[in-house]
Amino acid sequence: MGRITEAVKHLIVINVIFFIAPQLMPGLGLQNLFALHFPMNPNFGVWQILTHMFMHGGFMHILFNMYALWAFGTPLEQMWGRNKFLFFYFSAGLGSAAIYTLVNYLQFNSVYDQLVNIGLSSSEIQNILTTGSYNPQILDRISEESLATIYGTYHSSAVGASGAIYGVLVAFGFAFPNAKLALIFFPVPIAAKYFIPLIILGDLFFGLTGYSIGSGPNVAHWAHIGGALIGFIIVWYWKQNQFKRWN
Repeated sequence: MGRITEAVKHLIVINVIFFIAPQLMPGLGLQNLFALHFPMNPNFGVWQILTHMFMHGGFMHILFNMYALWAFGTPLEQMWGRNKFLFFYFSAGLGSAAIYTLVNYLQFNSVYDQLVNIGLSSSEIQNILTTGSYNPQILDRISEESLATIYGTYHSSAVGASGAIYGVLVAFGFAFPNAKLALIFFPVPIAAKYFIPLIILGDLFFGLTGYSIGSGPNVAHWAHIGGALIGFIIVWYWKQNQFKRWN
């Protein structure tokens, strides 16, 4: 990989600043201000589509993402150059946010329609969304799980560079398919062309089933899948057009 490249270095510095600032100034509510909220939530702001990429939920979260950005982003920037790498990185991150939000909206809208169909007014639904309280009698017509889903989605927020990082992982797999990822994720060497599809399939499984193991329930699996998908589309297009070194 050689020395860290300029764009990767600056991205890491910005991420670290955004991570430290809310802890130094907790009264400003920066974490809530910059996290990506559900669009119907009053805490949502358009800028969050970008700013959430620089926020993180904890030390291990930012450590893993920044390590992955350095390890896999550096050789890509060396190959593509700064501008192309930045275009790719932010495209994957923004695409990740779009797909994550779309999936949340579809889940939200499905339950919302159920509530309308059983006769609840918009104000009654809004009360459920705001307070989480409801008349137990409606459980005869809608499941408690569905109510938990719509409430959780409404109050959900996403932080982290993981969507962009997943795009970087996909691009790395394309560019260096036989690179051995020893001592990074597993104690035994495993080629990038096998490992990267494996972790994406894992996210797809957890995203579709809602099942969680080890990582906990707060992992935005659809954001990971979205970043990987956008990353795949971009590098596939570039390779199909036979760009020399993808420059």
